[in-house]
Amino acid sequence: MLTTRFVDGAPDWIEVGTPDVEGATSFYGPLFGWTYRSAGPEGGGYGFFERDGQIVAASTRVTPEQGPPAWTVYFQTSDADATAEVARAAGGGVTSPPEQVRSQGRSAILTDTAGVPFGVWEPEGRTGLDRAGDVGSLCWAELHTPDVARTAAFFRRVLGWETTGVTFPGGVYTSLNPAGTGEDGAFGGLVPLADDPDDARAGARPHWLPYFGVDDPDAVVAEAAALGGGVRMPATSIAGVGRLARLEDPYGAVFAVLRGDPEEQ
Repeated sequence: MLTTRFVDGAPDWIEVGTPDVEGATSFYGPLFGWTYRSAGPEGGGYGFFERDGQIVAASTRVTPEQGPPAWTVYFQTSDADATAEVARAAGGGVTSPPEQVRSQGRSAILTDTAGVPFGVWEPEGRTGLDRAGDVGSLCWAELHTPDVARTAAFFRRVLGWETTGVTFPGGVYTSLNPAGTGEDGAFGGLVPLADDPDDARAGARPHWLPYFGVDDPDAVVAEAAALGGGVRMPATSIAGVGRLARLEDPYGAVFAVLRGDPEEQ
């Protein structure tokens, strides 16, 4: 389960790269009950999304040269520099080398063997998000990848992840957890890119798909469409999982929403 009791290898931060921070705020604000707070003039366009005064996500302005709008998930590490070196040695890459973020910690953007960006955060003054695992906050994270076995081996080496095969009506799902935490520490999963109908239909490249908790996925889908977003997969119930939907914001950043319910039919 994704919580704010962060350990090495667990998701601890998430940010959306967008060409229009004001527009993104106008979308995500009413959708999730978020308010926006700028990091200030020295923040370079960086800012925080808050719910009830607690940080649940962040945003940063991106240009077309920097890449398409997307959500980036960060994971805790006790040594960002060492993690970046291991990622490079394991066949990944270093997009943004580790750097100090004021007195808050050290941050880096890396890529896995399929070229998918992810962040690492070495906490100092700030451990991570103030809120996770409930309504209006990050509750799950999936990596849609062309090679599950290779990706699992990469992250096992880089972040110490453990995997578990979970059987469900549609097949076997590869669940992820930080080392030594077992099923109680599960925070996400690996999805074969070729097996996902939405990815195939959209011609998607490998990517992270963050899930945000909601009370009413159907209402959120309708609201997202009214706010100018896209519906990639309508609200759908999956037994033993819950009711979920896949959406994109007006600039193309893809995300999902979930009402977890093991009894959902």
